[in-house]
Amino acid sequence: MTIQKEYEMKDYYYMDNAATTPLSKEAFEAMMPFLTDDFGNASAIYTIGQHAKSAIEKSRRTIAATIGAKPSEIYFTSGGSESDNWALVGSKEIYDSLHQSSKKTAYTDSQPKLYSDTTSEKSNPGHIITTGIEHHAILNTCEYLEAKGVDITYLDVDKNGLVNPDDVFAAIRPDTFLVSIMTANNEVGTLQPIKEIGERLRDFRKESGQQILFHSDAVQAYGHIPISVEELNLDLMSVSAHKLNGPKGIGFLFVRRGVLLPSFIHGGAQERGKRAGTENVSAVVGFAKAAELACANMNETAEKELSIRNHMIERLTTEIADTTLNGDISRRLPNNINVSFRDIDSETLLLLLNERNIYASAGSACASGSLEPSHVLSAIGLDNKAAKSSLRLTISKDTSLDDADHVVDVLKELVERLR
Repeated sequence: MTIQKEYEMKDYYYMDNAATTPLSKEAFEAMMPFLTDDFGNASAIYTIGQHAKSAIEKSRRTIAATIGAKPSEIYFTSGGSESDNWALVGSKEIYDSLHQSSKKTAYTDSQPKLYSDTTSEKSNPGHIITTGIEHHAILNTCEYLEAKGVDITYLDVDKNGLVNPDDVFAAIRPDTFLVSIMTANNEVGTLQPIKEIGERLRDFRKESGQQILFHSDAVQAYGHIPISVEELNLDLMSVSAHKLNGPKGIGFLFVRRGVLLPSFIHGGAQERGKRAGTENVSAVVGFAKAAELACANMNETAEKELSIRNHMIERLTTEIADTTLNGDISRRLPNNINVSFRDIDSETLLLLLNERNIYASAGSACASGSLEPSHVLSAIGLDNKAAKSSLRLTISKDTSLDDADHVVDVLKELVERLR
């Protein structure tokens, strides 16, 4: 029996591309052979197994090239949340290993030393610097590490969600082992000064001798803005495929050569012994195809998205009374809109939009079940009432001007009705 889902029989307007994106036709077609005839296990020595292994390594090279990395610096994971967990927990394990061993096995002698040889008392659990507007994959992992004694500094941001690089460096202590700042915020789209922080952290290492790893959650940014791990001076970076028309359940962690991040999942030799488990070959291949297309068409896509985004913001803030844009208008992802409508409950608004086949969000998809106001909107100074009146609209390369105008027209009608 074929089940025809209701939404497949309707026209709808998808405005939640920050939550996930549809799988592209090209990525789907690249994946299909590895779901059918080319089903081999990449660990097998026979032909179809080696074919699968070859496809994985080709995909690794493709993805590495999009960020200016070496293929050996790309480790495939199940997505952004796993990559974030691995980066933070692994950095803590590196720090601990330095405090427990005089052999300093956290780095290779042939590579730049990513921590100084001087360690403090073994009982010191270490210190991480991050912000209060990170994705919950970072914040919840920080809570986990706090329970193990790690001290976490959560930096404040300004009214646009921007962190001040001076605050990062003012927070550094002798036991700081990691700075983790997201590249782009998932709710208000703010682009953080990652390049400046990375350059200053590089210089700080040289001048002080204290070595601190630099990690960025780039899940929202990758494929939407240019990223070079060399220019940004990143040691670790998390990415997920389903934010750029790739499959769900696949991502990667960039680990700079010389950073001896411990294994995260044990039980096999996959991913050079760092992450055990039979590889999801089709997802890896689909990810590479989606990444290749997103990065190749990035400028054209961004130009279109920026034009439609600004058009929508202009209409929303001028045609609907008491509507406020949340976040920075210039330092912002090209596809992100986050607005607050005075005296409007966003959950009610979302339900009414859904009835009109318009799909949007009131915040991060990973936290949408929470009754609490968005931690991001609270951090940029919105009170609970304003935070709970916010709506996030995230467009894509497939969003037309007619789509945008229809959504604004419906919002005008609904906001007027609710008020």
